[in-house]
Amino acid sequence: MKINSFLLAITSLSLAIHCTAEAAVSASEAAKLGDTLTPIGAEKAGNADGSIPPWTGGLDKAAASVDSASGRPADPFADEQPLFTITAENHEQYANRLSEGQRAMFMRYPQSYRMRVFPTHRSVSVPEHVQKAAARNAVSTTLVSNGDGLRDFETAIPFPIPQSAIEVMWNHLTRYRGGSARRSYVQATPTANGTYTPVHFKQQFAYRDQLNDFNPEDPGNVLFYYRELITAPARLAGNVVLVHETLDQVKEPRKAWIYNSGQRRVRRAPQISYDGPFPASEGQRTSDNLDMFNGALDRYDWKLLGKKELYIPYNNYQLESAELKYSDIVKPGHINADLPRYELHRVWIVEGTLKADARHIYAKRIAYIDEDSWQIVLLDHYDARGALWRVGEGFMTPLFDKQIPMLGVEALYDLINGRYIVSGMRNEERDPLEFGFKVSSAEYTPTALRNAGVR
Repeated sequence: MKINSFLLAITSLSLAIHCTAEAAVSASEAAKLGDTLTPIGAEKAGNADGSIPPWTGGLDKAAASVDSASGRPADPFADEQPLFTITAENHEQYANRLSEGQRAMFMRYPQSYRMRVFPTHRSVSVPEHVQKAAARNAVSTTLVSNGDGLRDFETAIPFPIPQSAIEVMWNHLTRYRGGSARRSYVQATPTANGTYTPVHFKQQFAYRDQLNDFNPEDPGNVLFYYRELITAPARLAGNVVLVHETLDQVKEPRKAWIYNSGQRRVRRAPQISYDGPFPASEGQRTSDNLDMFNGALDRYDWKLLGKKELYIPYNNYQLESAELKYSDIVKPGHINADLPRYELHRVWIVEGTLKADARHIYAKRIAYIDEDSWQIVLLDHYDARGALWRVGEGFMTPLFDKQIPMLGVEALYDLINGRYIVSGMRNEERDPLEFGFKVSSAEYTPTALRNAGVR
């Protein structure tokens, strides 16, 4: 009895130390990467009935043609037909493989919302240098400031073998997105009857290791730099947002600026964080709703609910097609249900509950994170009464030729007012989609912001 009590005390002490220090995993545990786990931490094996296949390396780089001008890949699964379609009439039959948000969408839009379910393809892959960085991170990266920051982090995916909810969220925040990227895209915030004015953006971001002047010996606290220019409509054209995203946003909060072309002034913009309204979103998206979720984690208590097999948006090449007009996508209530593709995949489920002393319009969030990419693909948002308010969908479209697990289009549906915001549409854009270029930090200064916004 005394021996058991002693062992229990030692075990409890060990767990307490682990929870406090959030230590990296052991070398023997990290050896699972590339063996039973994919190089970035998903289960290699398929599921019991074969409806989720084993991961075998992702899509081949030559899986389909790629438009040389726009960088838009063709659909490698264009000849496939849906296995079945989930509708309001039959969705209870599939309830165990749907999120609460998806079930709510069937009830909110019983006549029009549906999900076409296709065979599952585990198409995600990342370059070798990202795989190696994830392996190094597994044994070296630790959480600091009660989980609000990272130490000894490199490139992407600090916790490929996560031990807690906050580590899973950090994997989403730091997942591989090509290092640096430039793209033109369109956003729409239709009214309940479907009318909208398209807003055109030019977006550019770069992770710190893509800067010409990056010093790995003294990396600083900036994770990445982000700049977004509105080019249309005329009333918004020339407005620019600049963000310096920090690794530890409690120690050093996100730095943000706005250039207003009408006033021709650059202003600090601390409101572009947490639940501050994101510019040009007509109140349909908070600042931390972009990219499904972004920014500091400190206002929520995060709880890991485990893994589950769900039907999630995946391999949405049809939704990216240059043959579509924006009017083909944007419909009343939600995007055109004849376009998205859903597949059965394993997801991590993380619940965030607003801390008692914190403020945010969302009292609870439940995130569903794709195990193969660490991308949040579904996100349910609850109000202070505990009612489901907004439902987010991220339409994964891996860029197989570049080995980038890309989130193309994303949508956020308001179940109460019947409106939504959809962004990331590139169907009618002809500018190239660029990745992996080197830039100078001088491109991400308030002075550069003013120059970028001149009309």
